[in-house]
Amino acid sequence: MKPCAKNLVLDLLVAKSGAPLHVREAITACNLFGISANNVRVTLARLTTEALLEGAGRGSYQLGSRAIELSTQLFEWRNLDQQLRPWSGGYLMVACNALGRSDRRVLRQRERALHMLGFAELEKDLYVRPNNLEPGVEILQRRLIELGMEPAALVFQAMGFDDEQTRRIQGLWDGMALNDSYRRHCETLNNWSSHAKQLGLDQAARESFHLGREAIRQVVFDPLLPPPLVDVALRDEFFACVRHFVDRGHRIWRAFLQQAPTLN
Repeated sequence: MKPCAKNLVLDLLVAKSGAPLHVREAITACNLFGISANNVRVTLARLTTEALLEGAGRGSYQLGSRAIELSTQLFEWRNLDQQLRPWSGGYLMVACNALGRSDRRVLRQRERALHMLGFAELEKDLYVRPNNLEPGVEILQRRLIELGMEPAALVFQAMGFDDEQTRRIQGLWDGMALNDSYRRHCETLNNWSSHAKQLGLDQAARESFHLGREAIRQVVFDPLLPPPLVDVALRDEFFACVRHFVDRGHRIWRAFLQQAPTLN
């Protein structure tokens, strides 16, 4: 899929590790995906108005104050696995039965927030995940609200389920499928990296963007389950593989942007 100009510009700024992004670089990069120069200029102006970008000198931009709100996708994905603690067998629950379901946009935001933090639906409007996240309940609730869940949802801890209930809860996640996904994504990223030197810089930049973005999405939406629900060693290997791949992709993009032509 062709990325939108907004996502590509923000990702480019992350790849530049704090250095400003020049308009000519943004146009060169977006042209690689068939995005017009006019679209890029309109996007830069809109992102500045939204405080996602701010000027950094003539014809250049840096991340703005509001971009910090996107930190999970832009930066914090690298450290998600460091927010875990040993699992004692308890669960975190979110009850949404007091919330409405008629507004489809609000409902999608709520479900996306719960999905991003690894919750699965146990009963209608009742969600659960293992209580192995390091922040307390109040911080977790705040994070869910930041991601789009309504403040009226009830967030609490639960434990003491019988064996049948426990099996039902743990069956909400397919640990074998997650393990297979970790292996498959590692293989894909490593295979690409082993052949990357044979690619032209344009092709390497384009392909590393697509692969890296999909890999980051897999990390962000990983439920971060404890053992024995998943193979944690496999997940650690996958996360490390993604970090290494994205770092290499950033180097490729910095080299690609250095060849950006000067605009008249």
